[in-house]
Amino acid sequence: MKRGLTTILLAWLTSVCAMAQDVESALAKFDKQTNAAAANLFFSELLKAEFVDEETVFPDGTPVDSLKQQVWYWAAEWMYDVQKYGQAEAYALKALPLFYDENDNMADCLNLLGLIYVRMGDVKNAANYAKQCLKIDMKSGDDDRISSSMNTVAGIYMAGFQAKEAEHYILGALEHAEKADNPARKAVLLGMASEVYHSLGNDEKALPYAEQAYQIDSMLQREPQASIRLSQKGSALLGLHRYKEAEDIYLRIIPRLKAIGDYHSYAIALNRLGMSLLCQERQQEAIPYYREAAGLFSKMGDLYNEIHSHKGLYESYWKLNPDSAKIELDYFDLLKDSLYTHATADALSRYNAEFGNDQLLQENAEVRQAHRRTIVIAIALILLIAIAACLIIRRIRHRQQLQMQELVKEIERLKTPSDSPSTGGTQENLPEEKTGWKGSEADKLFLMRVIEAVNAAMPTGNFGVEQIASELNMSVQTFRRRLQGAAGESPKAYIQAIQMERAVTLLTDNPEMPVSQVANLCGFDEASTFTHTFKRIYDCSPSEYRDKR
Repeated sequence: MKRGLTTILLAWLTSVCAMAQDVESALAKFDKQTNAAAANLFFSELLKAEFVDEETVFPDGTPVDSLKQQVWYWAAEWMYDVQKYGQAEAYALKALPLFYDENDNMADCLNLLGLIYVRMGDVKNAANYAKQCLKIDMKSGDDDRISSSMNTVAGIYMAGFQAKEAEHYILGALEHAEKADNPARKAVLLGMASEVYHSLGNDEKALPYAEQAYQIDSMLQREPQASIRLSQKGSALLGLHRYKEAEDIYLRIIPRLKAIGDYHSYAIALNRLGMSLLCQERQQEAIPYYREAAGLFSKMGDLYNEIHSHKGLYESYWKLNPDSAKIELDYFDLLKDSLYTHATADALSRYNAEFGNDQLLQENAEVRQAHRRTIVIAIALILLIAIAACLIIRRIRHRQQLQMQELVKEIERLKTPSDSPSTGGTQENLPEEKTGWKGSEADKLFLMRVIEAVNAAMPTGNFGVEQIASELNMSVQTFRRRLQGAAGESPKAYIQAIQMERAVTLLTDNPEMPVSQVANLCGFDEASTFTHTFKRIYDCSPSEYRDKR
């Protein structure tokens, strides 16, 4: 069994590495032979790696600048995704001058450069490009996009420990979010505002922002986000020396964070609970929380926060057991020295960028592990990782199933009762309690247009991302960004959910209809492909699903 798991893991790792090599080999070929065939090969490899939703095909005679613009931009996206930030920077800088008009496509490239420089610890350049992106969004007059861009600039300044600069942008973002009537974004911005004022030492202001964010996320029934808002509230309470209230909050959210599998936030909450107990002179009670947090951070490779755990253990043991306190102090010094001995200057700047605020703390623990580990992992550890990887993959697949099923239900709620806006039973006429929709009116109308366009195109088979974007008079990048903001999903996932919603309706309402006909009406050329897709989402075949109804 163990040998089989190891084989699966090694095969998976080999497959991932091979795909990365194929993409980068195709990119190198394009850099040598700048023509449509080489560009098409590059995008074909991106599609195989599931990095893009649809294949891009350039006809012969496509202008060279157009080829370079698209290939270099997507090369930068790829390099950023695989954490090769230097190469991502180089390609993005080559692509940027080829976007001649200040439009959404140029804004995407500027935004990408901002993110790249955040990861490289270059706050000055990150802010510069993020502000250029913001300038384009300001011209568009779209309050939702403006608030998002201003939040990005604020986050960059927070990552660079420049909370005073962040304050200006986060307050502006809140003003635009208010106009856009997007409660989900407003909650994110209020949470960021709480962190900004906590960093500035003004917890009197930080506390009400966190409370407002919590109220919105609770109303939207977004439990994971609501737990993070409570954690931000706890930080403000600690800053105000209201330790017992902070303790009560962390005791409340720690089980939630563990239940949803957010172990990084869970470990941070353990550290803060330990701090609240330590400040109440309850050292003995603080020790197990600091100890568990230290173990979790060690497994995640989060050296920075592990140091804080051992510092808390040292302070907790100081009056209780001097010998144990000495051990923790020695360990604290060892970890601190390790951070500065083994990390390069680039890595240290990245530590500063990544540990600046709550959101960036949670990203890519595996990358941070690389700064600590200098020995080859033993065979026994590989076996443990293989088992853990299988469990994680299974959990991720289950979570994706639940997310897709919930998305199908949301589409059901958004659709008109008769599936036709011309019958008079339009979504706009339904009260909110009937639809369950809690987003902005603009987002609702946009999603209804997407659903209508996909359903209309399904019988023809031409309902890919590019076709639907064209139907809505948008570029693919603009459509992708707009749909991500409105539904929180990629276009590919949302279109598949629309297919599944139609399939479920047809199977339920037409018990005699052959599955092959249902497949064709839902845009599948082959019934077998339809069955495979349906089973992956619902854990049963279409026929079995129908029999259960």
